[in-house]
Amino acid sequence: QVQLEESGGGLVQTGGSLRLSCAASGRTFSNYGMAWFRQAPGKEREFVGGITWGGGSTYYASSVKGRFTISRDNAKNTVYLQMNSLKPEDTAVYYCAAGRIFSSYYKDDYNYWGQGTQVTVSS
Repeated sequence: QVQLEESGGGLVQTGGSLRLSCAASGRTFSNYGMAWFRQAPGKEREFVGGITWGGGSTYYASSVKGRFTISRDNAKNTVYLQMNSLKPEDTAVYYCAAGRIFSSYYKDDYNYWGQGTQVTVSS
């Protein structure tokens, strides 16, 4: 089992920045590929960005590429999502996810999820 807990969400104006954190506990964190997903009201949960278990590769949804950066610190069992140039359409609940995979864009490939943290971008 892996337990995940997100933090760092909040209210920010358009163009602002936020940094989300996801602290993991349980199994060996470095064995898991990690990702961030988000879900806006009335919409499907969508992929935002992912990072391989060693942190050597990152990949992003086209909607956030160039604005968001995912990173991980395996010594601290934590993954981060730095979000810059935020837009109102980035408003959603953001979820951290872990899976015994190298990389994946698909939510069904991730076995463990956090409870989510709300990000609201005002116009």
